[in-house]
Amino acid sequence: MSKPKGLLNKYSRLVLLVIITGVVVYLISNNFDKFKNVFLPMSWNIFLALMGFSAVVFIHECGHFIVAKLSDIKVETFSIFLPPVLLGVRRTEEGLRFRILPKFFPKENDPDGDGLLSFTVGKKGRAGETEYRIGLIPLAGYVKMLGQEDTGADKQIDDPRAFPNKSIGVRMAVISAGVIFNVIAAIGILMMVYLIGIDRMPAVVGGVRPGSPAAQAGLQAGDEIIEIAGKGDNLDFGNILMAAALSDKGEKVALKVKHTDGSIENVTIEAEQMSGMPLRLFGILSPQTLTIAEVSAADANALLARTGLLPGDRIKAVNGRDVQTNWQLERIVQNAFVPAVTVLAERTDAVSKEVELIKSQIQLDLNFAKGEVKAESDLGHIYSMVPRLQIKVVNTGLSLQSGDIILAAGNVENPTYKELRDVTEEYKDKELPIKVLRTGPDGTEKTLTVTVVPKQSRPGKRVVIGIVPVLDAEHPVVAKTITAKDGPAALAIPRGASITAVDGVSVANFYDIIKQLRKNAGQRVTIDYRLDDEIAGDVVVDLGKDKNFVAVESAFAEFVPFKAMERLYKADGPVNALVMGSKKSVWFIIKTYVTLKGLFNRNVSLDAMSGPVGIATMTYQAVKHSFVSFLYLLAFISANLAVINFLPIPVVDGGVFVLLVVEKIKGGPVSIQVQEVITYAGLIFLGAVFLYFTYNDVVRLIFG
Repeated sequence: MSKPKGLLNKYSRLVLLVIITGVVVYLISNNFDKFKNVFLPMSWNIFLALMGFSAVVFIHECGHFIVAKLSDIKVETFSIFLPPVLLGVRRTEEGLRFRILPKFFPKENDPDGDGLLSFTVGKKGRAGETEYRIGLIPLAGYVKMLGQEDTGADKQIDDPRAFPNKSIGVRMAVISAGVIFNVIAAIGILMMVYLIGIDRMPAVVGGVRPGSPAAQAGLQAGDEIIEIAGKGDNLDFGNILMAAALSDKGEKVALKVKHTDGSIENVTIEAEQMSGMPLRLFGILSPQTLTIAEVSAADANALLARTGLLPGDRIKAVNGRDVQTNWQLERIVQNAFVPAVTVLAERTDAVSKEVELIKSQIQLDLNFAKGEVKAESDLGHIYSMVPRLQIKVVNTGLSLQSGDIILAAGNVENPTYKELRDVTEEYKDKELPIKVLRTGPDGTEKTLTVTVVPKQSRPGKRVVIGIVPVLDAEHPVVAKTITAKDGPAALAIPRGASITAVDGVSVANFYDIIKQLRKNAGQRVTIDYRLDDEIAGDVVVDLGKDKNFVAVESAFAEFVPFKAMERLYKADGPVNALVMGSKKSVWFIIKTYVTLKGLFNRNVSLDAMSGPVGIATMTYQAVKHSFVSFLYLLAFISANLAVINFLPIPVVDGGVFVLLVVEKIKGGPVSIQVQEVITYAGLIFLGAVFLYFTYNDVVRLIFG
């Protein structure tokens, strides 16, 4: 009975593989359209992303392999991808020896580990010493030299061709070769990129965050940064972000700015940490076009229902005013102060190529602040009057609803955004009662109280309820009056009062209030209010000649995905491409070193870093965007890998290089016990970093 049982065990894995293959073929045949249109393109993009990253590691390992061979070091294994072995090929005296999945299909009495699926082809000849493998896990690769170990001290072997028995200079050359090859690869890939030409977001100011360093420096939408710290070769928007993120605290970065009128100005700007951002920023927003970006079919249908626009539409006018740039559009919208704007857009038919004009209405919201709210004086207001908060977006699972107006949070009546933040922090992990005004399907309003439990979004992050608020512009109710920065003093209007008239003209909402205040700029006006049936009153204000007493902005109530502005970066020829590629590679390397420095002095948050999952995600997105963008990212990864691999950390090449330097200085290698302690400490450290960055990547993917 033992023989049939052994035979069954011998072929069970093969039978299982055939069954799995049959199931896969069946599923594909029954869902062929979906497989062809969705799964196949997605799988291909994922495959390219994995191949690209593996190619970068492969080049690194090629450096070790080539220099080791030239140095007469015996290389036992050269593997593309990681174990277990999918395919192994080695020249034997009998010919080329192939083995397929030896771990999955083992055979008895097999000291060489060839497995059941092994065979030899070709002519007899001299046996080779290196097995060339393809691993089953399509990621990275490795080179295994005689006597060299990655997870412990190198083996002591008498063979003169063993890695530990070579001179220190030779071993240094072998170890550093991987890094050098990665730098050369980055230059070569970027040379190819610039010969083809790549569309990148230019160093143009798309807008500035109010109150940010960029706003204080006087930068405006449409300005172009032509030099950063004296360097101006092929600047793109990424250079602006990195200049801010990698600057030291208190450091002023010199920028040369070309304004929209053609004038050039030198400014200095100091980056600052902004709420919710892992990097320090200038407050410069990325430039966008007037064309609606491509989105998924489901998102396109939702966009059409909400705004009347489709991907590919190009906005031509807003409220009857022609626009040429996205920042012109934003200025009109920000100062509209109406419930909705009328947009005129061009739409090109995909088949006939005919162009038609589309007119649609897009709803607007009032933002609760022009900039970051650090104090109550930062709040958006209309001549010191702060409207109530209305819930715009709410997480699923909450009893709050979109459109609810917040009447009270805890013990605070008509809370401002700052007060709501403070109450939320106070009630962390505790039940917080929130009273809201809710409009029913029939248009009637009712008051009700719901309970929420504020939670900390992530360790070290702020406490949140799970809502996105805007200002309630439809009701002329004052949540509170404040004394604003560089603005008017708080008016003597009680909390919760409704404004009934401005300069004798009845008002029904804050849009009417803004209209009347702006109309009477430079005049003395009376603002009438009523709190209830018994309490009413008025205040007299001198508006002066400055119209900036309206410290709020309008914005699209619905997200409109505009296409990013791009510019072609292309070399004039091979020599210019080599120069551009070399400079960009050096910039990548410097940026990586400065980022690491920023991590140590805490100028850069660990939350800003990406691990394997994040790199894979970015690579996948680059593949989807364009092949040349994919190459650009691979060049960055290659340069980045060169830096990371040469850090003085045990296990990686830099750590091994440091041990060789120590060996050179002391005249002998570090003891085996010390090497093992250092190696295992390095493995633990790298494992911890890997897990932390992976956790960051996963959270970023889930929560955004």
